[in-house]
Amino acid sequence: MTGTATGTSTGTAVEFKDVRRVFGGTTALAGLDLRVEPGQLLALLGPSGCGKTTALRLLAGFDRPTSGQVLVDGKDVSAVSAAKRDMGMVFQSYSLFPTMTAAENVAFGLRIRRRGGSERRTRAAELLDLVGLAEHARKYPHQLSGGQQQRVALARALAIEPRVLLLDEPLSALDAKVREQLREEIRRIQQELGVTTVIVTHDQEEALSMADQVGVMHAGRLEQIAPPAELYQQPRTAFAAEFVGTMNRVPGTVGDRGTVRVWGQTLPVAVRDGGAAPRAGAAATALIRPEDIAVDAAERGPWTVAVATFRGATIRLRLTRPEYDDVLADVAAYRASELAAGTRVRASLQERPVLLAG
Repeated sequence: MTGTATGTSTGTAVEFKDVRRVFGGTTALAGLDLRVEPGQLLALLGPSGCGKTTALRLLAGFDRPTSGQVLVDGKDVSAVSAAKRDMGMVFQSYSLFPTMTAAENVAFGLRIRRRGGSERRTRAAELLDLVGLAEHARKYPHQLSGGQQQRVALARALAIEPRVLLLDEPLSALDAKVREQLREEIRRIQQELGVTTVIVTHDQEEALSMADQVGVMHAGRLEQIAPPAELYQQPRTAFAAEFVGTMNRVPGTVGDRGTVRVWGQTLPVAVRDGGAAPRAGAAATALIRPEDIAVDAAERGPWTVAVATFRGATIRLRLTRPEYDDVLADVAAYRASELAAGTRVRASLQERPVLLAG
């Protein structure tokens, strides 16, 4: 599958052309085709072992493809060393030098490039101000919180004015509140500078909230690449649908003319990549999001609220019915009093196209 992240005229274009990476008998990437347009932020999302980190390492120059090409601004850099690619890298573990101050850490890459002391100090001060740490310039890593250390690591990566910024699970070691704050900060800085950015993550919320485009990977292949809203609302494969967000697997029967019969309702079937269309009358499994299940408590119905879990703006209900599998439904939190555990309700499906599993 080929994916394109469309975007602005600034920054650097990145492209993978039929890239394969094989380690012994294990295929980490099985012909990756992917293009990131200049100035875009692409999130590679997927479970452990899907190939996303391998792709990032190939782009950084820490590894070389078994076959295929890695292009930066149209030039094949597959055989170019990491030191000559001008990539900025931010790791999960911060990787700051413990005996250097925040300012010295930020300026380190410029020192390696033999920039003058005045330029290094000025640039470090600018970057620390950009990430909101100007007042911490003289502190050492052990004097900073985890979130502050990661901001220093980001500033260090940006100090060299990289052609591409690479982020390898940069927020996974932080607590939830700090993660949310840094997601917003990284996105703000990336947009302000217009630097092409690739982030690797297994956190769907992180990917959906930060990226212009999200590429879902599975078993070394790109399942789908799309803007966050499109990926969530119009997944093109069953794996992408179930990996991004929550899905109910609801048994049904295939109808004619691209429909499926579920819970007595006839729903259109969404277009999916690959595979033959199922024959009419065949058993099928429809993938239904919790928010696409309408719950009516005005009169007693065949479903029972088994569990009601408060989630802030919504309540997640687990609904049970003797002849069906349990399903999850999301409803507005103001309805909590009418949908307590044990309440008998009616449930129906929103009339939207659904994807079939398998």
